[in-house]
Amino acid sequence: MRNLVTIGLCLLAAPAFAEPVWEIDPAHSSIQFSVRHMMVSNVRGAFTKATGSVRGDEKDPLHATIEATIDASSIDTREAKRDEHLRSPDFLDVAKYPTITFKSKKIEKAGDGRYKVSGDLTLHGVTREVVLDVEGPTAVVKDPRGNMRAGASATTRINRQDFGITWSKSLDGGGVVVGDEIAITIDAESVKK
Repeated sequence: MRNLVTIGLCLLAAPAFAEPVWEIDPAHSSIQFSVRHMMVSNVRGAFTKATGSVRGDEKDPLHATIEATIDASSIDTREAKRDEHLRSPDFLDVAKYPTITFKSKKIEKAGDGRYKVSGDLTLHGVTREVVLDVEGPTAVVKDPRGNMRAGASATTRINRQDFGITWSKSLDGGGVVVGDEIAITIDAESVKK
């Protein structure tokens, strides 16, 4: 009987020992990208719908786990016709691959307030390991409603060809319409749940 009581008390107390969960606040976060266009300029865009979480104690970021999901159809380059093309099978093929996901595997310190976050990025049905250069987490603050908040910024570069996104056209003078390298910038604000 005493063992049953002990087990019951442990089960009741278990949530108190669970890792804190920080949910990404989409209203105060952004995922932006930049890609070379016709070898002369950069086209910038964003994904406007994303969710995610960070599990772990803000005082011990090396043991946190990060997961994020982006709605691929939320791509926005401020040009409706281009956005429709980017959603098509030529690029993201959002009908077949509606989400882009990231799951961290390892976090390493890279200086004061800086980290390297390695993880699996799944884009266009292909999963590849990428490394995010992260600044943060920032100081934890309490918002006017009493919620605890923290933020971080991250950058990385990927080659779209590595993810099976190969569409482009050659230019008469050399070069291509769409570059292969994509620069990604993430600004994330999270709320402790």
